[in-house]
Amino acid sequence: MFSRKYLLSCAAALALGAAGPAAAQTAEVIHWWTSGGESAAVKVFADQFAKAGGTWVDTAIAGGPNARTAAINRTIGGNPPTAMQFNTGKQFDELVENNLLADVDAVAAKQNWKGIIPPAILDAVMRNGHAYAVPINIHGQNWFFYSTAVFAKAGATEPKNWDDLFVQLDRVKAAGFIPLAFGDQKNWERNMFNTVLAGVGGAEGFTGMWGKRDQAFVKGPVFRKVAETYRRLKGYVDPASPGRNWNDSAALVIQGKAGMHIMGDWAKGEFTAAGQTAGKEYGCTVLSNGGGGYVMGGDVFAFPKPKNADVAKAQALLATTMMAPDTQIMFAQKKGSIPSRQDVDSSTLDICAQKAMKFVSDKSAQIPANELLSPPALTGAVEDIISAYWNDNSMTTDAFVAKVSSALASTL
Repeated sequence: MFSRKYLLSCAAALALGAAGPAAAQTAEVIHWWTSGGESAAVKVFADQFAKAGGTWVDTAIAGGPNARTAAINRTIGGNPPTAMQFNTGKQFDELVENNLLADVDAVAAKQNWKGIIPPAILDAVMRNGHAYAVPINIHGQNWFFYSTAVFAKAGATEPKNWDDLFVQLDRVKAAGFIPLAFGDQKNWERNMFNTVLAGVGGAEGFTGMWGKRDQAFVKGPVFRKVAETYRRLKGYVDPASPGRNWNDSAALVIQGKAGMHIMGDWAKGEFTAAGQTAGKEYGCTVLSNGGGGYVMGGDVFAFPKPKNADVAKAQALLATTMMAPDTQIMFAQKKGSIPSRQDVDSSTLDICAQKAMKFVSDKSAQIPANELLSPPALTGAVEDIISAYWNDNSMTTDAFVAKVSSALASTL
């Protein structure tokens, strides 16, 4: 992404104080939460920080890659924000390696993160024994959300497994609705593929592909079924899906124009913002043909090394506030995720979140998201192949398998 020499030179400039000192307890936060549900969720952090005595300076940049790039460039250029958003995983590794991030060990120790955060999520923010980010939530990436009104009109029922899913999609299609609302962009093509991989390929298949780069699995019959099931889903999306935003896809279900939406539980924030209630206007489920589980990812905030004591104090206050029990619950209610802290009272969360809490409490059901298992370069390479397979009908399943296998082999 950027050379070590350049990073080290920027780190030196940062240590000398390339920009002026920040005001005490003021935190500029770079994030990519710009949809209705996301904006409501991030406001929880801003309000709670203000109650704690801080001043939140909001820098929202649409699109995760855009926000991350802006935050990284400012950090290596000597003008860092106070905090910046990443996904749970390996996206901030180079910043740690080049000594540009501050650890949050003191907050982690005081709040006993080791005792209250699932190991897979905690491990994702640890580097060389130090915590370098705040794991603010846990997102399930393989949810199915459906309109209860559309399903009732179509005579469809909540699908029990992947085979039953196609029965229900056919019913919705026959009733004249969009069966599957989809935002056809590369990252969402990958997310849909991963949902199939977890549900049809199982937890071992998911970690085997993304974690172990298992060539035997990718060349075997189970992975072939995953690929064929993934491509079969394309017959249920509408012609206007290419380029559509994920939240606009969720809106089609909310408005009763589509039956179902496959997305992470951040989509639930859109239903909440629209005044809908889980179990009433919409339903939610995670599908498996046996051996599947809950694909867990999330969001974290990392803190560039502070230039002075005022910035350090603001960072400590922000980290502490984000992980406070009441903040965790209020944020989850708006965002659609569940708290990363497992010691909070989750009784006020909706039925989808209750299902999520049950998944996360069962270690055998936990599947680390591919961002936790594979480096960004590999994720991007395989994402390109998945996208080509989805969009190019001339690509055979044999060719897809060969390309994925080759991409995985190149990283061994």
